Amino acid sequence: MDRPHSSLLRRGRFSESGRIYLLTTVTRSRQPFFQFLRPARAVVQQLRHAEEEQSCRSLAWVVMPDHLHWLIELRTGTLGALMRRFKSRTSHALYQTGGGTGRIWQPGYQDRAVRREEDVQAVARYIVSNPLRAGLVGSVREYSHWDAVWL
Repeated sequence: MDRPHSSLLRRGRFSESGRIYLLTTVTRSRQPFFQFLRPARAVVQQLRHAEEEQSCRSLAWVVMPDHLHWLIELRTGTLGALMRRFKSRTSHALYQTGGGTGRIWQPGYQDRAVRREEDVQAVARYIVSNPLRAGLVGSVREYSHWDAVWL
């Protein structure tokens, strides 16, 4: 499929080691691949793997049924490389568990550099309260697919 404007998403994208970024990516056609425990935990495992290989430091994340919000401090490489590896590995893990076939993720992702003067914890609170705002749970304690370093 030709995406004539997809390069516009990358225009001006800059990856800086040590900078904090909010990354958001969605599933193909917003399919709720992660509404069940096993596929959601496969994504969580790959978030942890990215941190173990020291590509980034995960500050907060939430795996929603059809998208992911991930607050990171980039350590090595570029955002593009990090997201390519993450999407590839999660897709592979989902195929292995029977949790998906074909393309799992929509091409591309959104990123926003978080300025140091911003309240990073407020951004993290926004991320982890996503299931509450979406009406999936009555309290964030009831949702098991999120984490933040400030716990």
